[in-house]
Amino acid sequence: MKKYNIQNYVRYKTDVKKSMPNSKDWSEYTRDELIIKFLPLVENLARKFSTSDQASGVLSINDLIQEGNAGLVIAVDKLDWQQLANSEDIEKTLKSFLSKRIKGAIRRAIDINRGDIKIPENKLIQIRKNPNDDRLVSLFFNSVFASYDNEYKGEDDESSSWAMNIPDKSEPYNIDLLNAYLLGIMREHLTEKQYDILRMSYGLDCEKVPAKEIAKRVGITAVTAIVIVSQIKKEAIDRLISNVDATQVIDYL
Repeated sequence: MKKYNIQNYVRYKTDVKKSMPNSKDWSEYTRDELIIKFLPLVENLARKFSTSDQASGVLSINDLIQEGNAGLVIAVDKLDWQQLANSEDIEKTLKSFLSKRIKGAIRRAIDINRGDIKIPENKLIQIRKNPNDDRLVSLFFNSVFASYDNEYKGEDDESSSWAMNIPDKSEPYNIDLLNAYLLGIMREHLTEKQYDILRMSYGLDCEKVPAKEIAKRVGITAVTAIVIVSQIKKEAIDRLISNVDATQVIDYL
């Protein structure tokens, strides 16, 4: 199967359309024809992931499609045609089975790559075009921390989905520079406990530390220590969004 970079995304769609096999009985499709038949399903699922906080800033739309395609190939090779033949609706059963495997492959790829911070190119474009937009700071911090941890979502849902309608051409940011910037901003605006919890949670100047261990290090001994650590993380990010001036973000970018 050909590999396409994001600049050739239109060519990819054209090639898929040209390669699409004619409709026929499901039992008559070859392995390769079946894979091509469901490439649009991969693209559809990948696009849904690309606009989610889970994938934002982690993998580009092109990366997501590549991972989904790999999952599709594996799934097709595992099809049980005897069982499919007994299905009342073969197409529906096929789509259900393949969708689960494609989404699983994409999720695994996101989990593996989440440690590499990326700020999606489409978001950077919007930030630079709209430096006075009130959502700028929220957009920046949500993008950065979502690359590490998809648990956090800002209070404004619009800030999470804003400007996600064009292909993501992001490249990894220099992690050392970004971490240094974040640590400086955090020292300026957070309490000591908030600073330490964010620093250790996201491994900004150390290896990532599990929440249970963080709780011990900062003196949280309650039974619900892990929940408290998670809550302080959210409060710290909200505090950054509320207190950091937009010019500080623009200066960095």
